[in-house]
Amino acid sequence: MARFMKPMRSWLGRKAREDDGTATIPFVIFLPFFLVLVVSSLEMGLLMVRHVMLERALDMSVRGLRLGTWSNPTHQSIKREICNNAGLIPDCMNTVLVELRPVSKVTWEPLSTGPTCVDRAEPVQPVTEFNPGIGDDMMLIRACSKFDPIFPLTGAGFHLPKDNTGAYALVAATAFVNEPDLGS
Repeated sequence: MARFMKPMRSWLGRKAREDDGTATIPFVIFLPFFLVLVVSSLEMGLLMVRHVMLERALDMSVRGLRLGTWSNPTHQSIKREICNNAGLIPDCMNTVLVELRPVSKVTWEPLSTGPTCVDRAEPVQPVTEFNPGIGDDMMLIRACSKFDPIFPLTGAGFHLPKDNTGAYALVAATAFVNEPDLGS
């Protein structure tokens, strides 16, 4: 038995002094952190691009309302216009809800605290207030769209506030004043 122990001890001693593979240990330790960083960057980048596109689409669509060029705006027509102007919103007509209402010049009450978004778990969607107002009314409009995270279990996708279906909401809002009625 002693005859096998001496060579085994010397072999283990040589292996302990070798420095082959020492770069593998930090690589294995830091790789998950870098992967989470890359995945989070991709998730946040797409989130920001979608939010910017939703904001841009809302502003471009509301321009017609501001100028009073739409004779009878409806929820569907404004939603269609927003979806036509937003390039990166998948299934836009089914994921966007629009709220529009005048602001009381007496109370100056803003829109409700939370946005009304599509509830993908229900077959019937929530009703939003849609009141195009009259001339000289200050109007508030808000669009909400739901998206699924790309990487829901890592990085930013894990920490985004989500609904019961795992989707997060992006909200764009703006205000404008209706053009005065002719003859006013």
